[in-house]
Amino acid sequence: MSEGGSGGPPDRDGLRAALSGLTTRGRSFLAAGMAAAVCSFLLGQPDLLRVGLLLAALPLVCVLVLHRTRYRVAGSRALSPARVPAAAESRVRLRMENVSRLPTGVLMLQDRVPYVLGPRPRFVLDRVEAGGRREVSYRVRSDLRGRYPLGPLQLRLSDPFGMCELTRSFSACDTLTVVPRVEPLPPVRLTGEAAGYGEGRQRSLALAGEDDVIPRGYRHGDDLRRVHWRSTARYGELMVRREEQPQKARCTILLDTRETAHPGAGPDSAFEWAVTGAASSAVHLLERGFSVRLLTDTGTSVPAPDGAGGFGGGTESADAAGLVLDTLAVVEQSEEEGLSAAYDVLRGSNEGLLVAFFGDLDEQQAAVAGRMRQRCGAAVAFVLDGDAFTRRPGGLRFSPGQVPVADRLRLLRQAGWTALPVTPGDALADLWRAGAGQQRPADAAETVAGGRP
Repeated sequence: MSEGGSGGPPDRDGLRAALSGLTTRGRSFLAAGMAAAVCSFLLGQPDLLRVGLLLAALPLVCVLVLHRTRYRVAGSRALSPARVPAAAESRVRLRMENVSRLPTGVLMLQDRVPYVLGPRPRFVLDRVEAGGRREVSYRVRSDLRGRYPLGPLQLRLSDPFGMCELTRSFSACDTLTVVPRVEPLPPVRLTGEAAGYGEGRQRSLALAGEDDVIPRGYRHGDDLRRVHWRSTARYGELMVRREEQPQKARCTILLDTRETAHPGAGPDSAFEWAVTGAASSAVHLLERGFSVRLLTDTGTSVPAPDGAGGFGGGTESADAAGLVLDTLAVVEQSEEEGLSAAYDVLRGSNEGLLVAFFGDLDEQQAAVAGRMRQRCGAAVAFVLDGDAFTRRPGGLRFSPGQVPVADRLRLLRQAGWTALPVTPGDALADLWRAGAGQQRPADAAETVAGGRP
């Protein structure tokens, strides 16, 4: 991103802005000069009038000189990187270039940043020669995910006596995206994950894999080792074996964002734990070859529903992971009262693997979650204990009708979920490994260290 600017606003408006830019020192000199002039008339002291005129003229001359200054400078800002996980740092590099034929005076450079990213950076640049450039940098860091604007860049001009200061802003801004932290997860096998096992696995035509019974015509670039000689003799032209490969297993990450389900706020809240868990699960499964879809209680699906059912993955798994992380960077708690909208999305499809992050559930929502289990091949639920995260004494319920954690787990397990309780301090990697261990015995025996049978 590059920015540019010049030092000359319109005369009338610029002169008014210059007068408003008088510093405390400049205003003091002007007030002292006016007071000395008044006293000279009252006391009849002409020498005092000369002193007063000198005191009053100095800040006015500085204002006029600064107003007539025509610096033409160009600025640019570069973020490295522009997307960072929470609690990580990003370096911001500022570059100023004097594009005029005259050298500049002392410049103060200031970049506007949100309070959550730290104090506002300020830099003093010495005289910049004609055609010269200066580079400075600073770091920003946030424990809270989100999108934060950086800029506009401000250039503060001042006279040598410190009587007047003018601030001129560039127009362009940049955006720093703080995504949730992604925790590494063990490569254990869940139901429906491996090729040829579980649900949600289909087969599609491709150029590598098992032989198909129907050959096709030879195309330029086909491997001659795949020529099907029997069909070639039959049709009188080169025929090659049409091959297929397994399609990627599907997985839906369900994130419960209901405000009534997640008490508390801040980076250590239950909701932020759920967001981090959803991000870690999505990235891990994409790396394992899954086609992943992020679904919230509002029925919003990322990627958006399309001909492939709204799943992202394949050769563009890195892009799919970036899309999911960008979405989770700005996800907020919803005002939904239930999980019906998410169930409506799942009801019309056949899922392979469903990983859910639930907050507080009442009996009705626990029943809806139980019906979700019928639409997938395997289901793992991480049930967050809101009372434990808010450290409320006595285990007080967050909302009327809320089911205790033990009862929530029981209801979900009866519906076929692999349900795991989540309390503060629990590591997602340990819970992920426990989720694989709680599968059916045949599936648990398939758990491997390297993710391969």
